[in-house]
Amino acid sequence: MARAPHGSNQPPRIIVKKIYIEGHGGHHGGAWKVAYADFVTAMMAFFLLLWLLGATNEKQRKALADYFAPTLVEMKQNSAGSNGLLGGDSLTGKDNYPNKASQTGTKSITVPADASGGTQVGTGEKGTLKDKRVVALQDQRNFAKMRQTVENRIKSNPKLAKLAKHVRFVATRDGMRIDLIDDADYSMFDVGTTALVSEADKLIGMIAESIREMENPIMIRGHTDSLPYGDPRQMNNWMLSSGRAEATRRKLQGGGVPEARFSRIEGVADREPMITTNPTDPRNRRVAITLLYRAGAFGQ
Repeated sequence: MARAPHGSNQPPRIIVKKIYIEGHGGHHGGAWKVAYADFVTAMMAFFLLLWLLGATNEKQRKALADYFAPTLVEMKQNSAGSNGLLGGDSLTGKDNYPNKASQTGTKSITVPADASGGTQVGTGEKGTLKDKRVVALQDQRNFAKMRQTVENRIKSNPKLAKLAKHVRFVATRDGMRIDLIDDADYSMFDVGTTALVSEADKLIGMIAESIREMENPIMIRGHTDSLPYGDPRQMNNWMLSSGRAEATRRKLQGGGVPEARFSRIEGVADREPMITTNPTDPRNRRVAITLLYRAGAFGQ
């Protein structure tokens, strides 16, 4: 037994060192699991990408690409003057774009015409289809030209000249309306039927020739007076007004107007009289052909 150091009677301190040998520690560790999880995640992302490429069209893929890397924002950031004190904007500017005459920017490219990009976006002295006002003005000029053509052709035709007072052009919020109006001495249709008389048939055919090259949608509305039928179950003013509107549509289509241009065909019976003080007045019997402003171009 060893003696305690320095003559102390305390027993010596014994240190025991234990050594553990792990022969299979590498196989039971967790590092490989992390690597495998990363691999599986990457494969899932890869297959998701393949699925997106196969399940979307070119437009949808472009939208996805712009979502992760917005092209418009990058163009805006790189526009002229964007590295200035206010980033190319002014204290009174509506958007972050250059507004000096000496600068060049991409405002007409990066801001849609219908967005809040300013009052003159995408417009010029000659106009552009992106400006709704320009398209509306084009429609109005076409309407005026069509009206002049129809009036001149009516006057130059002895058989149609007597119908001049039965044709009325009215500019409305929706477009140009052509009213074909009856009176006490003349009716566009045989009494109580949807059959056009000879002169009215020629008149509507001539109108078809004048409007068939235009692109404007067409609405046709039939009107009657308030005189009732003996048996409303057999025939009534609702049936008569809608039938006359449809007869007019068939004649226009037969004159070369494409079927796709007809937007609405309807009959309103005697509910919208032109002579409000006398619902039975024969002038309330009429057919209204309206050339509508092109959809999305004016008032829509």
